[in-house]
Amino acid sequence: MSNEVPDERLRLIFTCCHPALATEAQVALSLRTLCGLTTEEIARAFLVAPATMAQRLVRAKRKIRAARIPYEIPPPESLAERTEAVMAVIYLVFNEGYAATFGDCVVRADLCAEAIRLGRILCELVPENAEARGLLALMLLQDSRKTARADTEGDIVLLEDQDRTKWNRSQIREGLALVHSSLSHSPAGPYAIQAAIASVHARAARADDTDWRAIEALYAYLVRIRPSPVIELNHAVAVAMASGLADGLRMIEAIGVRHDLDGYHLMWAARGELLRRMERWEEAAQSYRRALELAHSQPERRFLQRRLNEIELKSKP
Repeated sequence: MSNEVPDERLRLIFTCCHPALATEAQVALSLRTLCGLTTEEIARAFLVAPATMAQRLVRAKRKIRAARIPYEIPPPESLAERTEAVMAVIYLVFNEGYAATFGDCVVRADLCAEAIRLGRILCELVPENAEARGLLALMLLQDSRKTARADTEGDIVLLEDQDRTKWNRSQIREGLALVHSSLSHSPAGPYAIQAAIASVHARAARADDTDWRAIEALYAYLVRIRPSPVIELNHAVAVAMASGLADGLRMIEAIGVRHDLDGYHLMWAARGELLRRMERWEEAAQSYRRALELAHSQPERRFLQRRLNEIELKSKP
């Protein structure tokens, strides 16, 4: 590991990620105070209500004052213990850029670019860390699709419908090389596995060429090493695509109950999409209505409304 952090923002993120705080508090404080994300955006990242996240931020700041936790750049020998939290901050900044919570843009390119910039610096700072390379690979592969993710009207274009000639091949090549490097160290970590999943999509010349069985297997492994409601939901979608819609739907419904995802619009959208493909129109419409109630991004709301309109036409006698 290098002896100093060469970028001011990254230095501050390392400073904010103090091990005396819970990891979630480290990440949330960094996102709020250093990266400019709102409490609402951070709450979505953690799948909690904004009021809940606001309380957690207040408690974290109170603990810093009460315990007199110093805001100081950690010495080089202390950087390693903070790297995982720093990677989480960078990852969540990228996610907010890749799929904005609010506003009228599908992608916030400024956040994506900043996260990738920080990811590159982190890889130079910790060249021995395979997960840092996996994180950079994941961001590059996801970001390579940004120009194809919205049409000329600013509306969402789903992955399966994207013009793949618009994907950034330079980023894909770099990302694939980083995936290979990050997977060469066993056992592979969560960012490396997510990058491997993105690489399967990147290698498919057409949506029909996508190896969904490989994606399903990678998500199954990811669920074992880093379980979360979102990863479980993505796994269920992969199962639906690889093995059958009914299997995926059963998994989504179980996940929704087990993790209480009633307030998570993407769970309802995924459920609605599987029901739509199964031609269960009324149930699909109910799911899309619920997703529409919960979504805040204007492109997402327009997409969900179009889907709902199409389904309601189908369901008419």
